[in-house]
Amino acid sequence: MTGYMKPKNIQIIPADPDQHWSQIWAFMQSVFAAGNSYPNAMDSSEDDAKAYWFNPSKTTHVAIDEAGDVLGVYYLRPNQPPLGAHICNCGYVVAPAARGQGVASLMCEHSQSYAIKNGYRGMQYNLVVSTNETAVRLWQRHGFDIIGTVPGAFHHKDLGYVDAHIMFKQLVEE
Repeated sequence: MTGYMKPKNIQIIPADPDQHWSQIWAFMQSVFAAGNSYPNAMDSSEDDAKAYWFNPSKTTHVAIDEAGDVLGVYYLRPNQPPLGAHICNCGYVVAPAARGQGVASLMCEHSQSYAIKNGYRGMQYNLVVSTNETAVRLWQRHGFDIIGTVPGAFHHKDLGYVDAHIMFKQLVEE
C-alpha cells in the first residue's frame, strides 16, 4: 500500500471493553451525532452502542498510541452467517483528533490480515455513504471496489437521503 503516511508508534490490539470503552465512547458519540457517515442512531445510548460494538459475533480492535490513548476502533464479523460467513464485514471509527494521520489505513490493513488469518475469503462494506468521499477513496486505495450503489439508502443529517455504496475486496484468490 502506498500513497499515505504510515502513523508512527501506533499499535492495534484487541479491544477490552473495561479498559477502552470510555475512550471509544468519547469520540464515537460525536461521530454518531454528526449523522453523516455512520448508520447508528444519532442519539444512540452508550449502552446500545457498547452492546453493538462488543456483540459476541464481533471481534473488536483498537488503535492506540504510545500513551495508550485510543485513536480508532474497528469490528470484524461474519457478513451473512452461516453460509455467507466466509465473507466478513467491518466497521471503523477514527477519533476526530486522529483523522488524517493514517489510522484508518492502518486499521484497514490490520483487519484484512486478521480476516485472512481467521479464514475469511473476502471483505464487504455494506454501507459506505457516497458523500463520505474520503472514506470511499481510502477504501478504493486499499483495493475495494464499489460493487453496487443503493439509491437513497442513508438518511444524512444535513443532505437528506443520499446513496450508499456496497464495497468488496477478495482476500483469498480462488
